[in-house]
Amino acid sequence: MTVHVLHSAMRGRADHGWLQSRHSFSFADFHNPQQMGYRSLRVINEDVVQGGTGFPTHPHRDMEIVTYIVDGALEHKDSTGGHSIINRGEVQRMTAGTGVRHSEFNASKTDPVHLLQIWILPNQRNLAPGYEQKLFAEADKHNRLCPVVTPDGSDGSLKIHQDVSLYASVLDAGAVVEQPLAAGRGAWIQVVGGDLTVNDQAIAAGDGAAIEDAGTLRIAAGQASEFILFDLA
Repeated sequence: MTVHVLHSAMRGRADHGWLQSRHSFSFADFHNPQQMGYRSLRVINEDVVQGGTGFPTHPHRDMEIVTYIVDGALEHKDSTGGHSIINRGEVQRMTAGTGVRHSEFNASKTDPVHLLQIWILPNQRNLAPGYEQKLFAEADKHNRLCPVVTPDGSDGSLKIHQDVSLYASVLDAGAVVEQPLAAGRGAWIQVVGGDLTVNDQAIAAGDGAAIEDAGTLRIAAGQASEFILFDLA
């Protein structure tokens, strides 16, 4: 088994006043040739957007964009006609494909919104743009791995155009979950809050870890914790 930990302090940082952002991989003005992504996973940005502010309309193409709300609510509008409020517990998958323009604003005028923005390279170019969104209840993630994004949309998950499965979990202190990792596949774990031990490797809030040749992932919470797990071809 090989484990590479990207500690929180190693992430890029951007402070725009209205936006505080931490970049696990190279993004915008942060460039580190050793942090260009992991397999098809290209971006994990942890953003805190202040009330009454947000990202004005901007373009994307040939990218699968997953938004995971940690706390608060985000208003989304895009050129496919999509318009929604993404709340805590909801996950959105947007296919940029041949090109899409969208905006994301804090749905509150006063309270911040805390989110993870995730970019995954698609398995083909020039897909038709589109998006879908779903609420995954806290009970579905409690002390278990809840599939939220999969290649085939199985088990009530959102469908993504890549051989990647994304799981969300909220563990009580002392709780343990396990997940097999098939030969040749890699896992990335991003700790949203708390602290975990993954196959005897300790990681804490803001940390990410790339894991290969593990056979089975054994994830234990030292305190109440939240994390997301990517299983990647």
